[in-house]
Amino acid sequence: MSAVDDTTAGAVRPLDRDLVAAVCDTLLPARGEGAANGDRAWSASASELGISGRVADGIAAGLPPHVAAAVDSLLGRLAATEFSDATPARRVELLHEAAADPASRFALKQLKTMVFGDLFGSFDENGRNPIWDEISYPGPISAPPTPAQAPKTIPLEKVSGPQTTLTADVCIVGSGAGGAVIAARCAAAGKSVLVLEMGSYKNESDFRQLEAEGAGQMFWGGGLGWSEGGELGLLAGSTLGGGTVINSMACRPLPDDVRADWAAAGLEGVDGAEWDTYFDTVWTALGANSEATVYNRNAEVLIEGLTAAGLEHHRIPRNAELFDDPTYCGYCNAGCQQGCKRSVLKNYLQDAADSGAHFLVDCFVEKITTDGQQATGVKGRVGETEVTVEAPTVVVACGGIESPALLLRSEIGGPAVGRNLRVHPSYMITGVYDEPVEAWNGQLITVMSFDFQHCLGDSGFYISPLGLSPATWAGQSPWTDGEEMRAHFLKFPSMASWHSITHDHGSGQVVLGEDGKALVRWSMADDDLDREVAIRAHTELARVHHAAGAAEIFTFHWSPHHWRRGEDFDAYIERLEAAAPEEYTAYSAHQMGSCRMGSSPADAVADGRGELHDTRGVWVGDASAFPTATGVNPMVSIMVLAERTADRILEAA
Repeated sequence: MSAVDDTTAGAVRPLDRDLVAAVCDTLLPARGEGAANGDRAWSASASELGISGRVADGIAAGLPPHVAAAVDSLLGRLAATEFSDATPARRVELLHEAAADPASRFALKQLKTMVFGDLFGSFDENGRNPIWDEISYPGPISAPPTPAQAPKTIPLEKVSGPQTTLTADVCIVGSGAGGAVIAARCAAAGKSVLVLEMGSYKNESDFRQLEAEGAGQMFWGGGLGWSEGGELGLLAGSTLGGGTVINSMACRPLPDDVRADWAAAGLEGVDGAEWDTYFDTVWTALGANSEATVYNRNAEVLIEGLTAAGLEHHRIPRNAELFDDPTYCGYCNAGCQQGCKRSVLKNYLQDAADSGAHFLVDCFVEKITTDGQQATGVKGRVGETEVTVEAPTVVVACGGIESPALLLRSEIGGPAVGRNLRVHPSYMITGVYDEPVEAWNGQLITVMSFDFQHCLGDSGFYISPLGLSPATWAGQSPWTDGEEMRAHFLKFPSMASWHSITHDHGSGQVVLGEDGKALVRWSMADDDLDREVAIRAHTELARVHHAAGAAEIFTFHWSPHHWRRGEDFDAYIERLEAAAPEEYTAYSAHQMGSCRMGSSPADAVADGRGELHDTRGVWVGDASAFPTATGVNPMVSIMVLAERTADRILEAA
C-alpha cells in the first residue's frame, strides 16, 4: 500500500488512496471481468468507474471534522488488518466486523453513501448515467428554460476587495420561510433591509432535474449531513429561498394542541384570532390548495394498504400553481423546473425586492456584533471578502442548525442556545411490488395518514409517501455485499417508498465543532419514548406494506431487516421490535426549537415576541424559535410565526 500527502480535516495520518480504493471496491466490486473486459458499466467496480478516486478526492478535500475523524479511524483499523491484501471474501468480513464499532459503522455509512451516491447520482456532460438504464430510471426528462425565459428577478448585491461595509435598518441572516416573510414585511414598512444568504441564487433556468446536482447546490452541507455519531441524517435547504425551494410542498396548519402549548410557553395570541389572521395571510401568499394535488402510483399503493389495514387517509394541500403538471413533479427536491412551486422566491422574497430590499448571497455570517447590550450588526465573508454590516436590528433566520451556531459563535443568547433541538425523526420503509410503481414519477407528498399521530401519549407519527431517488436510496439501503446490492436495485422500478415522520419527545443539541461550525448531537437511545415510537413506526408501516400486497419489505436499519413473501410475517415484526437502537438511522428534514422562544431566560433563548432575552435588537425568525416540535410539516408554521415576529419587530422600532 502506498500513502500520499493528502490529509483530511481532523485526520491524523496521510490518506492512503490504495486503501480507500480497496474499501470502495469491496462495497462495489466488479462482476466477472468487469468494465476492464469491455463489459457494461453495471458490471464494473468502483475503481473501474472512477468512483474510488472521486471518493478519495472528497475525503482529501475535507469532510466535516467529526466525519473525517470517523473515516480516519476506520481506515487506520483496516490498515492494521492488511485489508488491501485480503481476499474479496475476507474484505467483506472485515467490513462487517468493523461495523460492530459505532465509529467505524458511522464511517462506513459515509463511504457507502459516497460510493453508491456516485454510482447512481453521477452524470456526464449530457446529464446522463448509463447505470440508470439498468434500473429503468429515466433521469431528466426535460431541459430547463433559458435564462431569458426564466429571468432572475431578485437583484443581488456585489462585493469585492478585501473588506466592505454595508448598512441597513434590518439585517436578516437567512432567506428561507422565516427570513423571507420578515424581509417582505419590514421592507414594505419602509425599512432598509439587507438579506444575507449562505447559499446561492438558483431558479428554473438552473434546475436540470438531477438529484446530485440539486443536493450539491441547494442543500445544507452539499446534501446529506450527519449528526455527531452518524445516527441522524440531516437535510436542510441552503439557497436563496431556503427549504421552500427544494421541499416537497406539504402545507399543514399548526395543530390546536401545539398552539395551546406555545401560548402557555409565553407566546401570547398564538392560540387565538391573531394567529388565525396571520395564517390566512400566509395560506393565500403560498396559494396552498388541494385541487392541484394528484396521486401517483406510489400514493395509490399506500392508499390501498391503508384502506386494507382499516386506516384513514387524507389528501394534502400543496403550495402549487393550479397548472402544476405531475409529469415533472418527481424532481421537486431538485427545484421545480416548471415554476409551479410557490416557494418564497415567488412571493415574499420577490415582494421584499420590489419594496427595495437588498440581497447578498454566498455569504457565511460568522458572528453578530453588539455593544454588550444591543445589536450593532454582523460580520461575515463572501469568498475572500470580509463583509461588515452595520444594523441596529438583526434577525437570525438561518435554520434550526445554523441559527444556534451563529448565536454560539457570537456568544449571545444565554444558556439555552442550541438546546431543545427537535428534528421530527423520520424512518423510511420500502416495499417491492409485483408491478411497476415508479415512485420517482409524479408528485411526492400528496396523502397522509394521521391514525398514529398520538399513539403513545402526545407522541406518535404520521405516514406519507415520498419520492424515490436512486442515489439516496442506494446510499442508505442496507449493504451485505456488492452483488446483492446490484440484484436489490434491479427491483428499483417496483419499489414503493413511504416514511413515518415522528413527533419527537426527547431533544438533541447544536454545539460548535472544532471548526467553529454547527455540530448536531442527537441519539434515539437518549429517550425511551422516542425509541418506542420508532419501533411502532417501523412495524405499522411494514403492516401497511404487507396489507398492500408487497412481495418484499426492507428498512434502512444498518443490518438488513428484509421480509420476503412466504416468510413468517409475524416473526418479521418481532425482529423489527427487537432491533437494537444502534441499528437505526433516523433522518430529519425539519430542525426546530434550538433557539426557542419562551418566558424564561433559563430555558428559552428569545422572549415571547421573538427578541433575545439578553440582547436587544436580535430576533429569532425561523423554526429554531419554536417552543416545541410542531408534529406536522413546519413550513406554514414558520411563516405564520414570522408574520407575528415581523409585527413585533416593527412595533419595537
